[in-house]
Amino acid sequence: MSADAPAAEFASPADVAARLAAGGYLTDDAIATTVFLAQALGKPLLVEGPAGVGKTELAKAVAAATGSELIRLQCYEGLDEARALYEFNYKKQLLAIQAAPADRGWQDTHDDIFGEEFLLERPLLAAIRREHPTVLLIDEADKADVEVEGLLLEVLSDFQVTIPELGTVTAVRRPLVVITSNAARELSEALKRRCLYLHMDYPDADRERDIVLAQVPGIEAALAEQLVRTVGTLRGLEVKKAPSIAETVDWARTLLALGLDELDEAAVARTLGVVLKHVSDQRRAARELGLKG
Repeated sequence: MSADAPAAEFASPADVAARLAAGGYLTDDAIATTVFLAQALGKPLLVEGPAGVGKTELAKAVAAATGSELIRLQCYEGLDEARALYEFNYKKQLLAIQAAPADRGWQDTHDDIFGEEFLLERPLLAAIRREHPTVLLIDEADKADVEVEGLLLEVLSDFQVTIPELGTVTAVRRPLVVITSNAARELSEALKRRCLYLHMDYPDADRERDIVLAQVPGIEAALAEQLVRTVGTLRGLEVKKAPSIAETVDWARTLLALGLDELDEAAVARTLGVVLKHVSDQRRAARELGLKG
């Protein structure tokens, strides 16, 4: 998409639902309405919920539906400003210093090595500097240290970054910001105040069946229903890692690949590793479901 192309903004919640569905992402009223309001109000969208319910995929789907570039900041413990915002290319700076004439003043060399040529933009700065439509995905914010939230507050409040050596960079076009959290820790109230909030949980059986039918061409509706019911049962067990929506879809594709048209005990026993990735979870499921062997 060119920098001059207008953003394909959503016209209404119904438009959100229709365009995301066209790209293979099925929403409900709450999701469609909140996404529309995040765009209309220019507010970051905080999406919270268990792993595997489609939070990250929502940001990707919104970017695709609006023709926007997706810039992703993957959060993790130890993430710092240099990896989230910007840093200078120290190796290139060192080479420039070594190559500078011996009679050149330090101030001139200093001014050169802290120029744009030596700047390495990271996701937050990259999103602010983009002139074309952009979706900034700050993924799994709860995994980052609390200090990173302070950095996010500064950036998301004014959508600008001050680089001491270069000045203040202000967004020409504000990105649509989607922040995801698995709720592993509580995010600060200050961050939440700046965002619209959307809680996503596992979809109900009807919507998950529709997701499977949309994502897995060729699967029979009866098999999709049977599969979704079984996944719902597995999620109801006390397992370490409940099956995600993506794993439900993978299970459907697995059954097709094996030429199975029924999810009987033998099929479940053969393919349980597609949806349960801990041996203790598989043993619990086998016990609860009465699987043999």
